[in-house]
Amino acid sequence: MGKSLSALSVRGIYTAYDRADVIENLSLEVPEGSITCLLGNNGSGKTTVIRSILGLTPPRAGHIFFHGTDITHLPTHKIVRQGLASIPEGRKVFPGLTVEENLRLGGYQEDDKEVLLTRLRKVYELFPRLEQRATQLAGTMSGGEQAMVSIGRGLMGAPKLLIIDEPSLGLSPLLVKENFRIIEDIRKQNITVFLVEQNVRQTLAISDYGYVLSKGRVVAQGDAKTLRDNIEVQQAYFG
Repeated sequence: MGKSLSALSVRGIYTAYDRADVIENLSLEVPEGSITCLLGNNGSGKTTVIRSILGLTPPRAGHIFFHGTDITHLPTHKIVRQGLASIPEGRKVFPGLTVEENLRLGGYQEDDKEVLLTRLRKVYELFPRLEQRATQLAGTMSGGEQAMVSIGRGLMGAPKLLIIDEPSLGLSPLLVKENFRIIEDIRKQNITVFLVEQNVRQTLAISDYGYVLSKGRVVAQGDAKTLRDNIEVQQAYFG
């Protein structure tokens, strides 16, 4: 992993629902400026890891640091204020609001109208189609366009780190490819990306480093090439 500074550091967390641990002794590092991925099948505990980081289901043991600050037991809104944003699985847009209204909601913590306008322009540069559809109701857009709205809304908060949950879910192969290209573009804007996915091939193609999760534990980790060459990972994901 080199000597890169960690944007996010998860150290030995245990997270439980109804006293049963779903996550056990999980540690991972997301270096600043990287695309780091967390791979795992459905039920592996990926969503619980995200909930732990965001303070929605705080770990019962262990610590989570964001840029050196212990955020383990901070409320979610304070974690977001630190510069950590999340794009949820399933492209959750507000269907009755326009594209632009959806995007502006992502910058709700920013009062300066000029700053918001600058951020909006940046999102439109990344997604020209959203500018063309700015006044369209988000609920009437295609799945791929809604994915763009969801990512754009996440960027409106000017995050230092963006957690992206299952960006390939339910999209055609062409749109998946486009989404992953956009994730690479986001990294070029000096935003660290933590990519949580089960689409292994596409994810490892753009990631620097990855962790494989199974039943709440990290069972493999390494740079993208190491994970691609890992026999267990190949058997589990590539058949």
